[in-house]
Amino acid sequence: MRKFLSILLAALGMNTAYGQNFENMEVKEFAKLIAGSSVVILDVRKSEEYAESHIKGAIHIDQFQNDFMEQAKSKLPKDKTIAVYCRSGRRSANAAGRLAREGYKPVNLKGGIIAWTKEGQPVTKE
Repeated sequence: MRKFLSILLAALGMNTAYGQNFENMEVKEFAKLIAGSSVVILDVRKSEEYAESHIKGAIHIDQFQNDFMEQAKSKLPKDKTIAVYCRSGRRSANAAGRLAREGYKPVNLKGGIIAWTKEGQPVTKE
């Protein structure tokens, strides 16, 4: 029984990894990526979180809003990479998956803005 459970959990883990249709990036890689002009930065946190601080130039669309995809479709170009982040990386991973299913090319910031600021990367309130 124990062996069966281990095999089942491994299979489920493999299915999850296989089903991921976007890339996760560490802070330094993400910083290099967003320095390019062919990238749109997307903050998917709540409005209050965005107002506290965000990565300069980020478009804000709250991932929890019912119209998230409608807003994304009206504000985000499909011909550019979408660099997505949130507080810790969970919401942005969810948003990246949703965007990828709609034909976007998202990249998720691993560790979110927590990791970003911990690495000394700049944020703004503007």
